[in-house]
Amino acid sequence: MSSMIGNTLKISVFGESHGPAIGVTIDGLPPGESMDYDEIKIQMARRAPGADPSSTPRTEPDIPEILSGVLNGRTTGAPLCAVIRNTDTRSGDYDALKRLPRPSHADYPAHVRYGGFQDVRGGGHFSGRLTAPLTFAGTICRQILYRRGILIGGHVLKIGQVTDRPLDECNPDKTLLKRLSEEYFAVILENKKREMQSAIAAAKAQGNSLGGVLEVAACGLPAGVGDPMFGGVENRLAAAVFGIPAVKGVSFGAGFGFADMTGRQANDPWRMENGKIITETNRNGGVLGGITTGMPLIMRAAIKPTPSIAGSQDTVDLISGKNAKTEVKGRHDPCILPRALPVLEAVTAFVLTDLLAQFNLL
Repeated sequence: MSSMIGNTLKISVFGESHGPAIGVTIDGLPPGESMDYDEIKIQMARRAPGADPSSTPRTEPDIPEILSGVLNGRTTGAPLCAVIRNTDTRSGDYDALKRLPRPSHADYPAHVRYGGFQDVRGGGHFSGRLTAPLTFAGTICRQILYRRGILIGGHVLKIGQVTDRPLDECNPDKTLLKRLSEEYFAVILENKKREMQSAIAAAKAQGNSLGGVLEVAACGLPAGVGDPMFGGVENRLAAAVFGIPAVKGVSFGAGFGFADMTGRQANDPWRMENGKIITETNRNGGVLGGITTGMPLIMRAAIKPTPSIAGSQDTVDLISGKNAKTEVKGRHDPCILPRALPVLEAVTAFVLTDLLAQFNLL
């Protein structure tokens, strides 16, 4: 399985949703970096299940147990390995998956790819549960970046038909970003959160689910980081972000909005401000030619509705080879976006830390 990513800094994610534990190994961390365990707890709690009615009722403490790579609260430079124990599993809910694959889940393609030997319990290695070690790894990177003046934060931009106010593309409010980066169900406008929660509750009552859009900004990046063609900042981020289950689209800056613009509307004019070169607008999201411009990096990710919904759905019986019906059992989120946001921020932090390490800027 391709569960490793990174160039100078590398992570390898392991485990299954209903196995004894999940975890991550991080190789390439600079030595001497202090660990803020309170910040780790905050970010893990933002992603953890059971926080409110919009999430699955599965309850997991999600406390990382660091096995190596840290001594006296600082990184040693050796590979850092951490595990997160699975404590609230109900594997019996998934007995039928080897025979009746769930619509829009990885059950069937995984069955073909691994010859039926894959762990189907809770989705196994394909489960969103694997985003917990991703969040842990990204939180360490987030701390490294913050000490170097780079702040990452984001919010739930849209759920269903309810849309929050977008971030300022040129000057995201750093106080706001810091506040958002510590909240569960982070939104800019509080009334929009209430509307989103109502929409989620309505979908849940109907046995349905909702998708939406997340928006993340990274402020303080220097200009000149990245490579053209296939090693660009957007390339590297997109490759990592698509490792988050349920992500089906990634865009930077105006993204697909460019399709409705003229060149004059889309261009970001350069100008000098206090001896620094900046752009008047930031339609390109802080990246040109795969290389950072020094403006804030603005990225959005489209998250599909949770495919585990109530009621009968069409499928096939892999044993009889006939059409069949299935009903999804287990505990599931009616909307994954609030919990997916800290994962997106964490993955962003990892990729940017890897890039800065590559360019000797850590």
